Amino acid sequence: MTIRSNSDATSCGPWAVADGQGYREVRSHASATFDLDARLPGKVFRESHEDSLFCEFDVVLAPEFWPAISAMARWHGDSRVELLVLEPDCETFYLADYGMYPAVSLPVEAGEDEYWDAVGHEPDGDIMGSLAISANVIALTGPSGKWGCWGERDPEVAVFQGFPDVATRDDWRSRFGPFLDAAGALESYLPLTFADREVPQEYAATLTANYGPSKQG
Repeated sequence: MTIRSNSDATSCGPWAVADGQGYREVRSHASATFDLDARLPGKVFRESHEDSLFCEFDVVLAPEFWPAISAMARWHGDSRVELLVLEPDCETFYLADYGMYPAVSLPVEAGEDEYWDAVGHEPDGDIMGSLAISANVIALTGPSGKWGCWGERDPEVAVFQGFPDVATRDDWRSRFGPFLDAAGALESYLPLTFADREVPQEYAATLTANYGPSKQG
């Protein structure tokens, strides 16, 4: 896989996947963890775990959230974190308008500034091309495929799975939160995205079936 680093950054941006082969590798790793065609409240993780935690979508693309992401990767021995944007479309939006692939791959030793360099990079100075602004559906995981974060801008939430045990999950939650389980997300995050601030019953039932109840520490 060819990756752009800080030392050879081009219009593709630092740490960006630079070619089609690299993009396909990141997409292949993501597809092992997620059903890339699914969307919330459907089941986006291929394996079900009763350890789901939710946060607001934009939090995941903020530089200060990088330590939380890299911690998940380290639990499972991943040397890199891979972020794939599923919407907008790679070919018709990112390649057509910006000549870039909507995927990045960062070593777990990277810092917050490097994460922001990757997701906040503005191709040719156009802020609308940065992943932090343009991404509507994202999938983060590592080569192990044992953990993941799926985020969608429309419902304004991201969901995490892949905690080794309850104690690790609760420690991560207290260090990097706030995070909510499915019931909490339905009460706090999701009403803001629906008319009259009321989550439709069918949506709530499907989300609960796929992501809750969650173990409490």
